[in-house]
Order: sequence, then C-alpha cells, then structure tokens
Amino acid sequence: MEAIASFFRDGGIFMYLILAVSMVGMAIIADRVIHLVLKYNVDARTLWKKVSVCIHEGDIQKARSFCRNSGAPLARVFDTGLSHYGGSERNLQNAIDEISLEVIPAIDKRISHLAMTANIATLLGLLGTIQGLTQAFSAVGSADPSQKAALLASGISIALYTTAFGLVVAIPMLVMYSILQARAHRIVDEIDEFSVKLINLMVSNKQDRRGDGAQAK
Repeated sequence: MEAIASFFRDGGIFMYLILAVSMVGMAIIADRVIHLVLKYNVDARTLWKKVSVCIHEGDIQKARSFCRNSGAPLARVFDTGLSHYGGSERNLQNAIDEISLEVIPAIDKRISHLAMTANIATLLGLLGTIQGLTQAFSAVGSADPSQKAALLASGISIALYTTAFGLVVAIPMLVMYSILQARAHRIVDEIDEFSVKLINLMVSNKQDRRGDGAQAK
C-alpha cells in the first residue's frame, strides 16, 4: 500500500485523473460483460432448431414459450415474429424490423465509450509527461543548485509514472473493447441471419398449409 501511495504521490495530479478514467472504464466493462456474456447469451442455432420444429408442427405457443424463457435479443425477435404468425408477409417483416431496431442499440450500448476512455487515459498520461518534462527542464535551467536534483527527479517521476499508468489503463480497455465489440457484432449478425430464416419459414409454412387445405377440399 505504501508503494502504491508513493506511486500516485510521485506521479502528480494526472495519476488521479487517470484513475478516475479507469474506474469509468471498468464500470462500462462490467456492465457490457453482464449484458453481452450473461443476459444476452443464447445458443442461436439450438434455439432456432426448437422454434423451427414447433413452426413445422404448427405449435406456435410452444415456440413462443422457448423464446419467453430467454431475455436474449434474438429470442425477443423470434417472439415478436411468432406473434404475427398467420399475418401477411409485409406485416411480419415490419414487426421484425421494428423489434430489431429496438434491441440492436441496446447491444451496442456504451461499447464505443470504452475506446474513448482508453484514448483519454493515454492522453492524460501524455499531459503528465509534458508536465513532468517541463518541471525537469525548469529545474535544470533556473532552480537553486541545492534543489536541482530533487526537482529534476520529481519531474522525471511525473513524466514516467503518468505515461506508464496511462498505458496500463488504456491497453486492457482497448483489448476489452475489441472483445466486446466482436461479441456485439456476432449477436447482431445472428439477429439478421435468423430473422430472415424465421420470415422465410413462416411464409413457406403458411403457403404449405394453404396448399394442404386446398387439396383436402
């Protein structure tokens, strides 16, 4: 603890600003991990197999029950589409487009802020570097000889510590930004893929049932 306190004390005011930025970044990471990895996590292909089998069997309520048991965006899209089973293709498409426009922004929410906080941490580290170098050059040029060594060491400490801390904060944030962004894109791609499959299956199933009814007559 003493080493950490000394690290922040020697690094100057910018160390605390970078720490504040890191706390914001960690809050964003925790929020997105909870949503993208836990709440929105669903095996899309397994869910699709269950829903498609129920559609073929004509058991729409059972298909909707599978979707209601999950809070994932894809499940919400499926549930909305299934609620329009039997309607026109245009109404089905409009309903799925509407729910997709509602859930997709929630998937991408705040991820871009993570890259911004990483950049801010790096820039604050550079500002600390400039401050430390300015203090060091001032010590060399105009300080009293008895204080020159202490001021020079202090300036170098500020320059090095703030740069290092800014990078220590920024690098993990950028890594998590890439991971979370890839996760979000995968979820959005699954929504695009399986919503089209749902529309095609429901339309073709409706036409097949009409054909079977006509043959029966």
